Amino acid sequence: MKSGKQRRNEIKAKRLRKVKKAEQIKRKTALKGNALVNPLLLAPTNSYGIPDFQYRGYYVDIPFKCKDCGKEEVWRATQQKWWYEVAKGDVWTTAVRCRPCRRKERKRKDEARKVHLEGMKRKFKK
Repeated sequence: MKSGKQRRNEIKAKRLRKVKKAEQIKRKTALKGNALVNPLLLAPTNSYGIPDFQYRGYYVDIPFKCKDCGKEEVWRATQQKWWYEVAKGDVWTTAVRCRPCRRKERKRKDEARKVHLEGMKRKFKK
């Protein structure tokens, strides 16, 4: 008969083996063109949950349809890694526009901002 202490040590060892096995699976899967997640580089969030890619441990390619032109695109794992870890984008956001439409939208917003600031300058110049 085993003591409680011996049983606890067996349970801890079994859990540790499971964790190591899961890590090996994550690494093997990530080597197939997916990018590993570094949770320390993600922007802080006030959510109780964690996104799927963080739970999984790696990013996967996500297909999407462009909001403006309707073209089918793929948000690559490396692009997601850059967005979430380098640019510190919100972990609950996903791509909705293709690259040319993003450029057009950025240009449109810059023009609108320029017109707004010129109007404010004229308003307060008087």
